[in-house]
Amino acid sequence: MLFNIKQETLPREELEALQLRRLQNVCNRVYATVPFYRKRFDTLGITPADIRSLEDLRLLPFTEKQDLRDNYPYALFAVPRDNIVRLHASSGTTGKAVVVGYTARDLENWAELTARGMAAAGVTRHDVVHVAYGYGLFTGGLGAHGGAERLGATVVPASGGATKRQAYLMRDFGATVLCCTPSYALHLWEAGMAEGIDFLDLPLRVGCFGAEPWTESMRQDMEAKMGIDALNIYGLSEVMGPGVAMECVEEKKGLHLWEDHFLPEIVNPQNGEPLPEGEEGELVITTLTKEGIPLIRYRTHDLTSLDYTPCRCGRTHVRITRLAGRCDDMLIIRGVNVFPQQIEALLMACHELTPNYQIIVDREDNLDTLEVCVEMGEELLADEIRKLQALESGLRKSIKEFLGVTARVRLLQPHSIVRSEGKAQRIIDRRPKR
Repeated sequence: MLFNIKQETLPREELEALQLRRLQNVCNRVYATVPFYRKRFDTLGITPADIRSLEDLRLLPFTEKQDLRDNYPYALFAVPRDNIVRLHASSGTTGKAVVVGYTARDLENWAELTARGMAAAGVTRHDVVHVAYGYGLFTGGLGAHGGAERLGATVVPASGGATKRQAYLMRDFGATVLCCTPSYALHLWEAGMAEGIDFLDLPLRVGCFGAEPWTESMRQDMEAKMGIDALNIYGLSEVMGPGVAMECVEEKKGLHLWEDHFLPEIVNPQNGEPLPEGEEGELVITTLTKEGIPLIRYRTHDLTSLDYTPCRCGRTHVRITRLAGRCDDMLIIRGVNVFPQQIEALLMACHELTPNYQIIVDREDNLDTLEVCVEMGEELLADEIRKLQALESGLRKSIKEFLGVTARVRLLQPHSIVRSEGKAQRIIDRRPKR
């Protein structure tokens, strides 16, 4: 089912003409209203008037996540703060967040695009959509919620946690669509089975899963256990939450990226040079319609490729292939982006600890776990056990507050972590490769 037939089936020539008009418009807007971009343009010796074709996109500067942190909280906004009706944010290295502002029109577009994606997954106004993404500053819950409401479906805003209760709600409310991370979907299934709730007996038929990497074998596992079509949804806090791209149920081979709102590129992660169609590299996105915080050539650090071959669903928008990984050291823990340097900053704020630490990621009961091991300084060895326990508890609390993830913290004896002659091994990822 197509939600917006005209826009989703635009011929390539019309789509590219629309992209160029919108690209020129966004360049004019950021040059006039965002000092950061005006300075970047001036440094490169270009003006918005130099953008005469889509090929000229490569003349424009890149934008990095650090640029958003450096301009915290509002310096990248292209409209007055009074025009911003909602703020979302992701965690920062020292508590300074990446802040994204939405105007009323931005929220309308977000709901429209997420509704497109859900429609591509086969969701209709007759469905009961159980949203188990987190609500709040994280974009997942409210993003999926807005799209389902735009479709006219019945929304159950369950958010995360209380897993056993959620399994009962899915049964009692007759959920037909589940929106959450793929790992949490499996956790919900296990919780249901433990309570005698077999998802195969439910009317559940569609899963819209994203916010963390998952594989084709994981899809097949979920589809067999739950009796659903499991589909990949893509978004990112800086650009837009869920709603940037979505798989269609007809093909399940790549995610349609809504090109009337986002202009995608694939570049070489090392030098930023554009790569030819079909070649894998880093996905770069320029927002074409965002009012609150438009972004020019935003480097997502996600590795994928672009597929322009026609899709039998009828949508003409390019597909991005299943993400192959990251070209930076970001970890995705239960849908939350976590950088090792964020944890390091919290650890190093405690002067009783040494700079020697390891981050261990594992998977238990289909959910990602995070353990932080750090060596104590010599002066801590003489402290009472209760003081050490209090320190561990404080670090756990800090990680939860600043990063939004729960972590185990272990204080180790000095020299417990094996030293390396080369680059220190900070991250140990034990999650099974499916």
